[in-house]
Amino acid sequence: MTDKLTNPVKEKMARGEAAYGTLVSMPSPNVVQVLAASGFDWLWFDLEHGPIPFDALHNMINATAVGDAACTPLTRVPADALWSVKPVLDSGSLGIIFPFVENAETARDAVAATRYPPAGKRGFGPFYAGSRWGLGLREYAEQADDAILRVMMLESKAAVENAEEIMATDGIDVAFLAPFDLSQSLGVPGQFDSAIYLDALARLEAATEQAGVIMGTLVLDADTAKAKLDRGYRFLMLSLDVALLDGAARGLLDSVRG
Repeated sequence: MTDKLTNPVKEKMARGEAAYGTLVSMPSPNVVQVLAASGFDWLWFDLEHGPIPFDALHNMINATAVGDAACTPLTRVPADALWSVKPVLDSGSLGIIFPFVENAETARDAVAATRYPPAGKRGFGPFYAGSRWGLGLREYAEQADDAILRVMMLESKAAVENAEEIMATDGIDVAFLAPFDLSQSLGVPGQFDSAIYLDALARLEAATEQAGVIMGTLVLDADTAKAKLDRGYRFLMLSLDVALLDGAARGLLDSVRG
């Protein structure tokens, strides 16, 4: 057993480096094992849109422990379901992604759900989390508050309007600026060159940078990733499991068929 709980993703970004991951919607430890071994810094398990039950999630979190790979398991919980934070963290997830954060109160409640009292409202019961990280229950609980990564998704018109207040919340590590939902909320779905979208994105970026919080987003290709890195983003989701599988399959078939 170890005596230290650390989050490699938090440490990497604290050094000014980028941390790369991808979204996993398939309830498959086998897929997780392959992706974790491929070199991703983190994997984002999706309980919001993906059909992942809690028993599968526990096995998926364990599947990130592949050899010497330092792949950190993170989990997006459903919107308005703070109760789900407890079993997710108790399964060993080292980070929580909160969707549709639209005001400071929601952000404060989200952070509180990830911290033990007196700093927060997380109940005690890390029966599996401790063993996932090689710690006893008490050793885990004493260090978990600092190790857990807290990601707030800003993806609506309301989030733009309340950006400064949201980002003033203590405990936020990453602000994930979600392009598709944001553009949809603004009435310009998928129009990422629209002045309406670009103005809203600029306000979110400014509020995040002013608060000293890491910026994150989804990118689907290398050129976009490089552009986001140049703008200061350090938490990049590189596509998602379904798209990676589909793209590889279609690319291979196209090359064979000529």
